[in-house]
Amino acid sequence: MSARQVTFRQPKPAARRVVPPSGFTARLTLFSAAAMAFLAVFALALSMATGRLASRWNDELARSATVRISAPAGQMAAQTAAVLEVLNATPGVASARALSAEEMQALLGPWFGPDLPLASLPLPQLVEIVESAAGIDAEGLRLHLAAEAPGAVLDDHARWRRPLIEAAARLRFLGMVSLALIAVTTAAMIVLAAQAALAANGQVIRVLRLVGARDQFIARAFVRRFTLRALVGAALGTAAGLGAIAALPAADSAGGFLTGLGFSGAQWLAPFAIPPLAALVAWAATRAAALTMLRGIR
Repeated sequence: MSARQVTFRQPKPAARRVVPPSGFTARLTLFSAAAMAFLAVFALALSMATGRLASRWNDELARSATVRISAPAGQMAAQTAAVLEVLNATPGVASARALSAEEMQALLGPWFGPDLPLASLPLPQLVEIVESAAGIDAEGLRLHLAAEAPGAVLDDHARWRRPLIEAAARLRFLGMVSLALIAVTTAAMIVLAAQAALAANGQVIRVLRLVGARDQFIARAFVRRFTLRALVGAALGTAAGLGAIAALPAADSAGGFLTGLGFSGAQWLAPFAIPPLAALVAWAATRAAALTMLRGIR
């Protein structure tokens, strides 16, 4: 066997021993990867939950509208009949009906209690509109209602729908920003751990260079070890995060957004991408840090 072959093969097991198999850097890498993956699961759940919430709000409010009729008691029935006649003849209106006293009581009950005396209060009459897929011309309908029933006011829910959907979109954006910050923090922690390991083994690295090991070869040993640690830590953190999400209360209409935080259907598969992505971040961060540090060790 030639001297060149000896120089090429012997540094490989030595290069692997440059990275300590246990100790501070190993615990730091595992803990940081697990903690960041745990937080990433919740950030991902927040982003997906707000997306579902925005879709639900849009679906529920986009195809509905309300006409509020305010008129003296003697004219209420006539104006309600006129409004229903206008609505039934309006293109885009799938159905229209006046809410009963029991339905009005149910709507106001959460705010004023179940014993609200509706008969003694000058409440407006509400007419529920369900739109067809084509939708309605809101401005044209307002003008028509103003001519036929002066006390009728159309509410197409646009003023309610827009801010709710904007708020959900901003929460979703914040979830994505959180995921990006988690990735950057994970990379920073792994870089610190890799730099600490390199600095602690500077003498060994010099010896390896004397026997012919190149910086790329030594860096690969660090990249392999820290990438594996990040993958294992992220897998543990993801499993813990999924367990915590699964333990949350099930989605409930009364609980609203708080009980709907989590994943639905195929979305449960999304967190399984976190460990490979954490390993990819660790690979890139460790490789860059190792090559930079090795250039500074002489």
